[in-house]
Amino acid sequence: MKSTKELHMVAFLLAMIGALNWGLVGLLNFNLVEMLLGSMPVLMKLVYILVGAGAVYILATHQTDCKYCSSAGKKK
Repeated sequence: MKSTKELHMVAFLLAMIGALNWGLVGLLNFNLVEMLLGSMPVLMKLVYILVGAGAVYILATHQTDCKYCSSAGKKK
């Protein structure tokens, strides 16, 4: 089970990096990933793919991983 927790933490971290980057783009028109990796477009694309994969994983497993969502149905 530990590997599942580690995968969840990595996916969550990637999703948060993506969310923060989009927040910076929206508020300040500043793309941190592009600033850090702009000279390496292949690596930049890989980061975007990993962020997207992390978000999909979080969305797919959220119901069972979230203590609020998984217990909400049990209280009724």
